[in-house]
Amino acid sequence: MKRITLLLIAVLLSGGAFAQDYLAAARLGKQWGYVDKKGLWAINPQFEGALDFQNGMARVKKGMSWGYIDAKGTYVINPQFEGAEDFSEGLARVKKFKQWGYIDAKGTFVINPQFEDAEDFHNGLARVRKGMQWGFIDKTGTFVINPQFDALDDFSEGLSRARKGKDWGYIDSKGLWSINPQFSGAEDFHNGYARVKLGLVWGFIDPKGTYAINPQFDAAGNFEGDLACARKGKEWGYIDTKGTWSINPQFLDAEAFNNGLARVRLGTDWGYIDNKGTYKINPQFSSASDFSEGLALVRSGVSWGYIDKDGKYTINPQFESAKSFKNDVARVRRGTKWGFIDKTGAIIVNPQFDDLEDFSK
Repeated sequence: MKRITLLLIAVLLSGGAFAQDYLAAARLGKQWGYVDKKGLWAINPQFEGALDFQNGMARVKKGMSWGYIDAKGTYVINPQFEGAEDFSEGLARVKKFKQWGYIDAKGTFVINPQFEDAEDFHNGLARVRKGMQWGFIDKTGTFVINPQFDALDDFSEGLSRARKGKDWGYIDSKGLWSINPQFSGAEDFHNGYARVKLGLVWGFIDPKGTYAINPQFDAAGNFEGDLACARKGKEWGYIDTKGTWSINPQFLDAEAFNNGLARVRLGTDWGYIDNKGTYKINPQFSSASDFSEGLALVRSGVSWGYIDKDGKYTINPQFESAKSFKNDVARVRRGTKWGFIDKTGAIIVNPQFDDLEDFSK
């Protein structure tokens, strides 16, 4: 009997947690609050700004100041900041007296405001700007790479792209040049390659700075799997890791492969191809997005709907605006009002809000 009682309590708690935790920021008029999955106000409209929940806390703006609330709408950190961002690795960057610093989950400054600009912590380091120069600090606020760069990005696959003057290169974790500044443009390393621009054309380098694909393209995207979209002249195609055309240039626009399909535009219409360049869904949409949770948001004429991977409408075009599915629901707009639908297209929260964000917790 005792075991059955405990099991019942566990089931009730787990079911209740999901229903209570997932909230969506919604706006009526000028004020934001949060609604539950039935569209009922869980936190009444009272904020000038409100953002998604993350790890049980959400950023909200009251008057001119930002603070943080919990899922009950209680202030965890009172509004007091000129700017505030989400917590990352236990710390959040906030702006006070025109300077950025970092606070803990209680709102206490761990690193006092002292930077003209700052970014989130990633792998124990954060990019900050002192004066006009960027460097990296650790979680004590100590510089591990002194401010010395005109531009800087987070470390990706062991290297950070950095710029001094007009040229980009890549630094290691000590701030030393691993690949000397020499490029007019550079992007992060992704799947072992980085896109770099020499003059007006793009190529790809490996982590040693050796060209894997010589600069020759007017534009290029990252490799996803063994293919990257690239453009020569006005037309896009897809290259392999040797720089050879795997799918010849023929599209007016092209996006990276996602779950085996890539969005491409032929004329004014979008469709989807596989990695051999064969159309899986013929060009027919005036706009299209990547598949998310098995469905893709597409526009036909002026209305938005959703298709499956066979290109068949599961939800016919009928919305003035819409967003991709997330956690089995999607935001849609009818007229000027936003609501939520499920994957059958049924309205689960009537369009009634002037603005709306995804459910989060």
